[in-house]
Amino acid sequence: MTTVLLVDDQALVRGGLRLILEAEPDLAVAGEAGDGAEAVRLAGQLRPDVVLMDIRMPVLDGIGATKGVLTETPDTRVVMLTTFDLDEYVVEAFRAGASGFVLKTAPPGQLVAAVRTIVQGEALLAPASTRQLIEQSTRRITASPLLSSLSARETDVLRLLARGLSNAEIAEELFVEPSTVKTHVAAVLAKLGVRDRVQAVVFAFENGVAGV
Repeated sequence: MTTVLLVDDQALVRGGLRLILEAEPDLAVAGEAGDGAEAVRLAGQLRPDVVLMDIRMPVLDGIGATKGVLTETPDTRVVMLTTFDLDEYVVEAFRAGASGFVLKTAPPGQLVAAVRTIVQGEALLAPASTRQLIEQSTRRITASPLLSSLSARETDVLRLLARGLSNAEIAEELFVEPSTVKTHVAAVLAKLGVRDRVQAVVFAFENGVAGV
């Protein structure tokens, strides 16, 4: 059973999300928070698998709350809730450790799929939108020395991750087995010191690897 903490300052939004998630046999709402500070406190108590986190909230916004939640429970995945498809704050949330984003207006099936996908850690949420958002909001900086720790094949994998490809799609591109790609992705995350694929993509754009 995947447990979810709902964080939004609007009770109606939380209620709608609860109805959608609790209709699924494999999902359960562990709790609700109306602001970022309460989210951090509840995350520490409930240790949910996923937090659906609004970006704009009183007391503590979603970016600060994401940092706090991941400090309390590093294994929790945070998915940002946003009203706009290309929200500049989402990339800041990615840098804070969020694993993806979903629109508040998304159909119920897409929201449910987002939660399941982020738990599996297989692919970025809405790859095209995520890639466009990161590309528009990051500026290339001096290449990190961490890049030199990657093998040529791992650099290829990072570049393909930045294109929003899944493990299966990367395997097709590189003519290898998906299990091999999974091993390479794990090595890339470990060597770059990032927690998941989204942070790896942000790193790729900031260091000029994406699109190379």
